[in-house]
Amino acid sequence: MRRQLTITVACLTCLVVLAGCGSSKSSTSSTDSVKTDSSTPDSSTASSSTAGPTTKPTVKIPATLPTELVITDLEEGTGPAAKAGDDVSVFYVGVRSVDGTEFDSNFDSQPFPVTLGAGGVIQGWDQGLVGVKAGGLRQLDIPADLAYGDRPQGDIIKAGDALTFVVKVVSVSTPLVVPDANPADAPTVSIPTSVGATELGITELVPGTGETAVADGTAYLQLNAYRGDTGAELESTWKTGKAVKVVLNSGTIKGLVDGVTGMKVGGRRLLIVPSEQGFGSDGNTANSLPAVTDLVLVVDLVGFTK
Repeated sequence: MRRQLTITVACLTCLVVLAGCGSSKSSTSSTDSVKTDSSTPDSSTASSSTAGPTTKPTVKIPATLPTELVITDLEEGTGPAAKAGDDVSVFYVGVRSVDGTEFDSNFDSQPFPVTLGAGGVIQGWDQGLVGVKAGGLRQLDIPADLAYGDRPQGDIIKAGDALTFVVKVVSVSTPLVVPDANPADAPTVSIPTSVGATELGITELVPGTGETAVADGTAYLQLNAYRGDTGAELESTWKTGKAVKVVLNSGTIKGLVDGVTGMKVGGRRLLIVPSEQGFGSDGNTANSLPAVTDLVLVVDLVGFTK
């Protein structure tokens, strides 16, 4: 989901999201254990700036190991039921079905976003979260073939393990459909150099007239990213015209969140992001951004949903 290293929208997401894409650290975020390309689960590396529910639910393991997906609604929730293609934001705790050993939870962190049916998480989640409603609590008992099959994950999940999750649903929303942009319309902007910036620089290039972006909403961006010291282009959504979807919360680099918040749809900004509000001493190896290097971003806000 955020692991591709080719020049795609997914790769550019790696340039703006904090968890697991370009850091030089070897640990992984707590959300990795439900992704299709999971590595060692380690909830200690997840951001804790957005508090989750105060009480993590107790997981009751199944009496017999599941051979097919078993869905149990512990609390129903309200509002529209999630369908394939919807965005679902959740807290969760996961254990081995055989003995209840916990391998992952984000209840002390921030909600984890999932686009149902996109293949970014294990099949047991893509199938098992269909029908959930905001506020609902659902248990998923997932057979190995809908989890990781014969591929062990980290130090806890063994080959052939069935997994059990209890998932608290924060929100369900239908994503905004944003048309592709014409690459020929990519902005031509003089890119300044920036070394050692100490505060975020925001230059309004084109004022927008649509909805205003606010914290915790989802921004749809056309975005060019450059190294501050050399001006070398790191990534650009304009190459394909496909906007990148970015949640304006603590999982995204602070400079982008603060720089986009307050923009109106249709607007364009030039952002100079100090290293400490970007990737700091880690840099972003996936996009060839060295440690302690400022970012320069040209951002078009083409859509926004709360």
